Amino acid sequence: MRPVRTRHPFRTAAAAVCVVLGLGLIGGAATGSWLISDSSADPAAHSAYTVGHDAWHSIPVDTLFPRTLKGDGAGPGGADRVWTRIAVAPDSGCTGALDPLLLKTLRPVGCARLLRATYTDATSSSVTTVGLVFTEAGTEAMRALGSRYTREGLGARADLMPRTYPVKGSPAAGFGDRQRASWTVHVLTEVPVVVFAVSGFADGRKVTDPQPAEKAMEVNATTAPAQAGLGHEAKGVADRVERGLRRTVADLTEKPE
Repeated sequence: MRPVRTRHPFRTAAAAVCVVLGLGLIGGAATGSWLISDSSADPAAHSAYTVGHDAWHSIPVDTLFPRTLKGDGAGPGGADRVWTRIAVAPDSGCTGALDPLLLKTLRPVGCARLLRATYTDATSSSVTTVGLVFTEAGTEAMRALGSRYTREGLGARADLMPRTYPVKGSPAAGFGDRQRASWTVHVLTEVPVVVFAVSGFADGRKVTDPQPAEKAMEVNATTAPAQAGLGHEAKGVADRVERGLRRTVADLTEKPE
């Protein structure tokens, strides 16, 4: 029989150290995986839809509806526009704040919250209410609604025109349903929001021929809303509020380095 070699103390210690280090690395990896699996590192937690659903109460009102909106080239013939915020409506649900038929049209995506503000132009001759409907829907439902609006031309239907937000003691004091002159509705698909705006004359005159912004902005349009540039007012205010919302949500969805 061959003699059994005596184990070298150094080799035994080295093997023990390797085992300990290996277990430590495995444990550290598991711990690290657990730590980075929290909401701050979860892609879903930073998705535009996750942020968008909470944006109505997490983003400051002055960010959603700036006190002043600059519309470079937004007026008829590429004229510059500046709009000043008159007031912001208290946040609310959609019932009562939207016409019943528009409310029914938006029902498939739900209404988590409605935010509105009213602006006036530099001459205080026109007023515009802009609104953000924060929905309860996911990507598929928002895309379906957006496709329906485009396919059926719902944005051009006067019976689906958004309501105004009149403000006492201001140029928008007489801005009611009968004063609505032009409007626009845009269903966003990258965030769960429907953006709308409706404009009218600041003197409270009734409008018998309201016209969607796209039609009122056509070069040869001759209706009163078109001649007064109210299509440009609705579209210009809505576009700038929408851009601000997109920009803010994009900033909030950026993953930390």
